[in-house]
Amino acid sequence: MAAAILTGAIGFAKDQTMTHAVVWIDHKEARIFHVHPDATDESTILSPQHEIHRHPKGRGEPREHPDDARHFFEEVARGLDGIDSVLVVGPASAKHEFFKFAQENHRLLVSKIVGVETTDHPTGKEIVAYARHYFKASDRMGGVGVVDR
Repeated sequence: MAAAILTGAIGFAKDQTMTHAVVWIDHKEARIFHVHPDATDESTILSPQHEIHRHPKGRGEPREHPDDARHFFEEVARGLDGIDSVLVVGPASAKHEFFKFAQENHRLLVSKIVGVETTDHPTGKEIVAYARHYFKASDRMGGVGVVDR
């Protein structure tokens, strides 16, 4: 089952060049915000949801289909095409799993990731404000890639 993509614009002008994006990601969804000086646009990518779940054979085995994460991360990576600078944030391990997926499958995207940061469940406005502050500092440093482990 394919991931679902939902989009919406907030004061976005099509002629502006998209250079910065922040992706808030957990195992259920990824919210991608293209951040411009005076506007943002947001898209949401939902992870695949199967009606039939795997029954793990042992403790610690995943319940989801083995390809679900790969398909989900691939959709997220495609949603970041054309972006010069990406900040990846989220509450748990999905942000690091996405970064590892990008290292293995999207080398060009990895070079554009300026940071991987832990955040809880902020609102869209809080994510954008955090990203603007982060990118302002990152741009002053020349886009040095800093990854929080």
